[in-house]
Amino acid sequence: MSKPLPPIELTSDSEYQRLLGRISEVYTAGQVRAQQAVNTCITETYWQIGHDIVEFEQGGKARADYGKALLANLSRDLKLRHGRGFSRSNLVYMRLLYLNYPISQKPSDLLSWSHYVELLKIDDKMERSFYEQQAIREKWSVPELQRQKKSSLFLRLAAGKDKETILALASQGQMVAHPGDILRDPFVFEFLKIPEPHAISEAGLETLLCGHLQPFLLELGKGFTFVGRQYRLTINNTHYRVDLVF
Repeated sequence: MSKPLPPIELTSDSEYQRLLGRISEVYTAGQVRAQQAVNTCITETYWQIGHDIVEFEQGGKARADYGKALLANLSRDLKLRHGRGFSRSNLVYMRLLYLNYPISQKPSDLLSWSHYVELLKIDDKMERSFYEQQAIREKWSVPELQRQKKSSLFLRLAAGKDKETILALASQGQMVAHPGDILRDPFVFEFLKIPEPHAISEAGLETLLCGHLQPFLLELGKGFTFVGRQYRLTINNTHYRVDLVF
C-alpha cells in the first residue's frame, strides 16, 4: 500500500493566498467565457432557424400551402425529432429574432436566449434597444429585466428629454455623467403591493421597504448599499435619527 504524499510546504501563507486567488480568477473567467460561448451558439442557431423560416415563407407556393399552420406544423414535427425547445411560441421568437436583428446587427453574446425572448416582446425599436444595452451594462438577470420593463424604466428616463437625448438613451443605455444620473425620478415600488388608492404612513413605508431591501436597492439604481435604519447621526452634539441610510 502506497504511503500518503507529504504535505506541500509553502514559502508563506500570503503566497498561497495569491495562488488561490489567481486560480479562482482564472476559473471564474473561464466559466464566463464558456457561458458566453453557449449564449453565442444558441442565439446564432435560433437566428439561423428564424432565417430559414422566413425564407420558406417567402417562397410563394410554400406560403400558400402551409399558411398560418406553418409554425404549428414545425413545432409538432421538430418536437418529435428533437424533444423540448420547439414550442410554437419559441419558433415565433426565433422568427422575430431574425427579422429584428439583421446580419449586420447580430445579438450580443452577453445576453441569453431568455433575455432576447423578453426583449422581442417590446414592439418599439428604441425602447427595445435601451433595455438591451441596459441589461448588458448592468448585467441584469432575466427577472430583473422583466421587472424593469414592467416599471417602464425607459419611459421614466425619457420623459421630458429631447429627441437627441432619447436616441442616445436608446442606443447606449443610461450613461452616468452627472450625480443626478444615479438617482431615478420617480421611483416605482410596485413590489410592495400597496393597494390603490391607499395612503400609507412614513413609518409604514419604511417598514415595507426594509422588508423588500433587494428590489428596493435595484430600484434606487446602481451602486447603492444599505447602511442602517433609524441611523444615528451626531452633529454639534445634537443627536438625529435618519429613517433609512443608503
